[in-house]
Amino acid sequence: MYCYDFQVVLQEVPGEISLCFTISGCPLRCEGCHSPFLWKKGSGAKLTNKEYRDILYRYFGFATCVVFMGGEWHKKELIAKLKYAQKQGYKTCLYTGEETIDPKIEAHLTWLKTGKWDFKKGGLDSKTTNQRFIEVETNKQLNHLFLK
Repeated sequence: MYCYDFQVVLQEVPGEISLCFTISGCPLRCEGCHSPFLWKKGSGAKLTNKEYRDILYRYFGFATCVVFMGGEWHKKELIAKLKYAQKQGYKTCLYTGEETIDPKIEAHLTWLKTGKWDFKKGGLDSKTTNQRFIEVETNKQLNHLFLK
């Protein structure tokens, strides 16, 4: 699994300070994608277990959630990283352009954002979006948290 970018973010999961890993190799190629450079496999640096654990350790007590922007195409690696984050006390989230994901991945998520980017409908901050932000345990849609 290659990580193009790592950031501490405040808006991807409302109410959480999140460690956000942007994974390259996206196979979806959504029309109007704001990050087509993420389509290329192997772009960025290999996200080793040591580096990942070091980041989670460094931000423990400050950040509360780990977010993966993509990566569901690396199911085994993603599940292992989600499990580790949960074991360390972090909440977990996946942003995907898919409508559904493998239940084995979903079992290790607190939140899930689904739906391809459609520039005509907008993102989670749009009332017309096709995307959904879901609390996995309850299957409750929480898009209203993104509306201003």
